[in-house]
Amino acid sequence: MDFLLDYISVNTFWTILLMGHALLSVALLGAITHQAAAVFAPTRTGVNPGFVSHFRSVSGPRYATAVCVLWIITFILGGWIYAKYRIYVRIPMEQEGFWKTQGAFELKEHLTTIGLGLLPFYWHLWKNARHAAFEQARKWLTVVLAVICWYAFLAGHVVNNVRGFGL
Repeated sequence: MDFLLDYISVNTFWTILLMGHALLSVALLGAITHQAAAVFAPTRTGVNPGFVSHFRSVSGPRYATAVCVLWIITFILGGWIYAKYRIYVRIPMEQEGFWKTQGAFELKEHLTTIGLGLLPFYWHLWKNARHAAFEQARKWLTVVLAVICWYAFLAGHVVNNVRGFGL
């Protein structure tokens, strides 16, 4: 890793890492939102296809592996960035008394870890999508993961907007 610092500055490295984390989280957010829309409000036949119908007409099983891979990679990058957050962001937020913001981020950490633990069940339910017995479990687990993902995305943005990155 030290060889990279010969070519780019430390701040540039962390900014690239944060942007990679952000881009992967947007991809994850898009995939899980499409899939959740598909299971929560499936398209109806015979309806004039508009934007909403196309948005929720995705094939849910095709997204399962992508969601799992994106969640894991985003989680790993977030964990790597966490070291910088603990020193350069969290301590000043504590000093400034942003307890609610800090608490929201702590909740984000816990929820994304719970989501990581739920991924094997999620993947199994989607890989066996033809089984009608799994339909309700698959539907609600997908919605729960989508809610966790949206919360994590928004909480991360709030923390970044409160303190900024690398200050």
